[in-house]
Amino acid sequence: MDGVLYQLPTAFWTVPYVSSRFPGASEVTDLPNLEEGANCQLFAYEVLRHFGLAAPALRSSELWADTQTTARVLVAQPLDLVLFNATEDAYGAHVGVWVNEGRVLHLCAEIGRPAVWETTEFAARERYRVLIGNKRVVDTTQNTVG
Repeated sequence: MDGVLYQLPTAFWTVPYVSSRFPGASEVTDLPNLEEGANCQLFAYEVLRHFGLAAPALRSSELWADTQTTARVLVAQPLDLVLFNATEDAYGAHVGVWVNEGRVLHLCAEIGRPAVWETTEFAARERYRVLIGNKRVVDTTQNTVG
């Protein structure tokens, strides 16, 4: 099993998709309660936080533009953020976490829970057909993935 998936607590797999619970939403604090749900961005950031990475609480277009705490990378590694959208525009892009070998963990609106998809599964859906790119958190002091 992939290191990221193996080390992720069971509670992460039951997080409900709630579109109104996004970074910056009034009811979401610095340490959001995932039991109340999350959108894809908030979920991805909490996965990274679990592994000791200080992901910025940014919306997708802000994340793509960020150069202070994240860097664009051509080849994804485990725990990199991956952005998908219907177009090359990062505004409103779907955010997931790279797991391994073309697999992405994400909070899936279609099924309402977290899922792991191959990148080809994203490409097959109109709303996720464009891989915008990968972002790596660069302001980090610990990484516990084995």
